[in-house]
Amino acid sequence: MRLFSLSSIKLTSVVLAASLLTACGFHLRGDYSIPEELDTMSLTSYDQYSTFTRMMRAQLRMSEVTLVPPAENVPNLHLLGESVGERTLSLYQNTRAAEKELTFNTSYRVTIPEIGSRQLSTSVTRSYLDNPLTALAKSVERDMIEDEMRKLAASQIIRQMARLKADIEAGTMLTGQEVDEQKAQERAEEEEQYRIDTIEDETNSIDLQEPDLQQTELEQ
Repeated sequence: MRLFSLSSIKLTSVVLAASLLTACGFHLRGDYSIPEELDTMSLTSYDQYSTFTRMMRAQLRMSEVTLVPPAENVPNLHLLGESVGERTLSLYQNTRAAEKELTFNTSYRVTIPEIGSRQLSTSVTRSYLDNPLTALAKSVERDMIEDEMRKLAASQIIRQMARLKADIEAGTMLTGQEVDEQKAQERAEEEEQYRIDTIEDETNSIDLQEPDLQQTELEQ
């Protein structure tokens, strides 16, 4: 009876602590919320029927994002592409690859109407042993590893989208470097326009003086 009471007290304490942490705004690691502006969005892809696109669609639904058909007034997540690269980490004595490293890369673009778009990328790396005596089993294992990397990449995209909240509140999707480049371009255009206006003013001034010069020559 005493053990049961102690267990009940511990369980109650854990539940109470979790409730307090949630109430004060603390979230467990891995809990990422997408900005309200992206609660409803469309998903397009380089291949609508690829495994990665299906995983991305499932990840968005797990994050409580409502998926709708593409439209001009609807935010859009567009998957630009994916690739899997590999490199050898170690060799057997016969110089055959013993351990390989796989890297899954993907890039995507998030577009929000009246705010702009941002192109981002993410990658996931995994390693595995390559035993030539079990080629078929290793082929199946590699496929499983690649699918696992795709799932992780989809969850990373959700985390990156959660970080866009500050950009959305600022009203721009440009990076700091892009903002600087845009300002530099605007300054260059203003200076160029000023130079053109100055040249035109000088030209008009010369044109106005030419009739006086011609009249002076005729009088002479």
